[in-house]
Formats: sequence, structure tokens, C-alpha cells
Amino acid sequence: MRLDDYDNDINVGEAQGGGGFGGGGGGLLFGLLPLIGSRFGCGGIVVVLIILAVLGLNPLNLLGGGGQVGTPVSRGPSTGTDVRQVCDATPARRETCQAYSNAQNTWEQIFAQSGQRFEAPMLQFYTGSGRSGCGAAQSAMGPFYCPSDNGIYLDTSFFDELANRFGAQGDFARYYVIAHEFGHHIQHLLGTSTEVSRAQASAGRAEGNALSVRLELQADCYAGVWAARNRNRLEPGDIEEGMTAARAIGDDTLQREAGGRVVPDSFTHGTSEQRMRWLRRGLETGDPAQCNTFDAAIG
Repeated sequence: MRLDDYDNDINVGEAQGGGGFGGGGGGLLFGLLPLIGSRFGCGGIVVVLIILAVLGLNPLNLLGGGGQVGTPVSRGPSTGTDVRQVCDATPARRETCQAYSNAQNTWEQIFAQSGQRFEAPMLQFYTGSGRSGCGAAQSAMGPFYCPSDNGIYLDTSFFDELANRFGAQGDFARYYVIAHEFGHHIQHLLGTSTEVSRAQASAGRAEGNALSVRLELQADCYAGVWAARNRNRLEPGDIEEGMTAARAIGDDTLQREAGGRVVPDSFTHGTSEQRMRWLRRGLETGDPAQCNTFDAAIG
């Protein structure tokens, strides 16, 4: 995918390391907990939760269905606030800044067309560990969005895992991940994630997970909308790269690869087919209104 250089005024920084308790949203970890349980049983999950607690993550919040509302905590100041200093630190960061900047411009235009007020999120890089407005950020969580400070948090080492572990290679596979997290910010601006969190608070585990799935699939669709609005920038093979990434991180695929049984009630992100379907829907329509996963059959 051909992207222009990033804008010099985008809000980027480096999240300082540190602990703190809270819950993020949209991270890979939420999809991996069911996988761990299916392979290693409850004992395996307990071990993981103990490790999370040691790292400064609140296991109780992480078990809340993979939602996006976290308990706000004080966040340390970012370092490296100069855009060029942060974005040009590594090729992966530069590429991320370019995709983020393009997504920001695209969604700003979409909101303007519908007469809605747009507020850009901030992009926060970290290496290994950092601290967000939702608590500690750890590489094991994967990229995630924190609504408490409107931040997209990313350790770019995840892209290596995406290519090597999940077999999702290519620049568009990486852009899909960034656009998905940007989609969570759009949900926050529209109030969707808040409504879902309220519903999850009074729902059972299975129902709460089902709501989380719909939220994640909508973010996939929004990622497709972003790509559709930049169709003239797409190159041969881009869409296939995105579909490969969506298929690789489906809940059912992750559970099968772990050697365990597939447990639909434990899904928090959706099946591979569902994720590909809603990414494709966004790509084909380019219309955010077509991404209402809450009033439609998700497949």
C-alpha cells in the first residue's frame, strides 16, 4: 500500500515504563486467554493471571470480556515528544506513523462529511512495557486502545509475531492491525464502546463475550472502511494480506492451533470467517453505517 509520509503535527509519543492497574481494550491477550485455557486448562490460566499481576496488570479487569473501559489511572509523562524523533526511531515506527497519520486524515474527512466532531487519538509506542491511562502496557497484550486517554498503544515487535507466528506478512497486514485499533477509537467517539461496557456489566460471561465479539468485528469493518477510502493507494496482494491476518487471529483458529477444542462461548474477537467477512464488508462498501454488527447477523 502506497502511503504518504506522516504529518508533522500528529500526536505521538513514547509511553514510559511502569506498573499501575487498569484494563485496556482490543489487545491480542483477550483472544489468547481462551486458547490457553483450552490447551492447559484452568491451571494454565491461573499461571498467566499470576504473571499479569506481577507485571502490573489487573487480572480482574482483563477477565471482563475484553471490553474497552478501564479504570483511569494517572499516567506518567511521555518521552521523546518530538514527532520526528519518535517516528523515525525505527523503520517499523515510521511505517506505523504513516498508517496512523493516513487513518487520522481519513476519519477526519468521514466525520466532517456527516457533520460530526472528530478528535484524533494519540499514538504511543513502547518497548517491552509501558504505562497507559488504563494501566500497564505489556508486549504480551498486543496492540490495544485505551479509552481513558484516547491512546493507541503499540510495541512494534508485535509485527514480527504477526509475520512469523501467524504467517500474516506484508505491509497491509500491519496496516490492518493499526486501522483496527483506530476503529476502537471511532467506537469510543461514537459512544458504542461505552454502551457495550454498560451492557457487559450486567451480563453473564457468555453474553459479555458475545458483545465483545460484535465490538471487535465492527472495528474490523471500520478498518475495511479506511482501506476502501484509500483504494487508489492499494497495490496487488494488499487485500489478500489483510484477509490472511484476519483469518490468522480468529478465535477458532487460535484454539485449534493450540491443540484444544473450539469453545464458541469463550470467543472474544470472532471466528476467522467472521473477521474476514466484516473486514471485507468495510472494504466493499466504504461506509461506516454498514458496520453495525449489533443489529445484523454477524455470520
